[in-house]
Amino acid sequence: MARHRGPVLVDTNAILECFRVGSWRALSGGYAVETVEDCIIETQTGFQRRSPEMQIDEALLRASLKAIHPVVDAQRAVVAVRAPDIALDVGERSLWAHALTRRDAWVLCGPDKASVRFGVRLGLKNQLIALETLLADAGHRPKEALRSNYTAKWLDKVLGELFILEGFGRS
Repeated sequence: MARHRGPVLVDTNAILECFRVGSWRALSGGYAVETVEDCIIETQTGFQRRSPEMQIDEALLRASLKAIHPVVDAQRAVVAVRAPDIALDVGERSLWAHALTRRDAWVLCGPDKASVRFGVRLGLKNQLIALETLLADAGHRPKEALRSNYTAKWLDKVLGELFILEGFGRS
């Protein structure tokens, strides 16, 4: 598959993992990385429980992103109505609310099963991408291994499971 050239939407977990493994510069330098305001806020909460290398400088983070999108309640409501049974956290809900307004060639990196399930249910499976894939396509290999839910193998497995669970595998 060719390297993605359009916008890359990232959730809080993808941002945190990039900083954890020292790959944020590679990701934000290699792609047009975008997120939503709620994900920025989430990167700044819980910092007192994080080690010093995991404390993210908010100004640096904001400056390294191509765009940070505000999301309004009406956009979040669309997500709630489309999948009321899927428990997305605030950042995931806002990121999906924003994604659903787009008409360009975006991909979304959100390594959480609920977020992946939402994408599968809405027929957006092909817009989901693993952090590992993004970094590899940008020619970057983290010095420290990514946690399993950031790998292409994990995403492929979960996509397969959810595709069947959501009823797309039935004729």
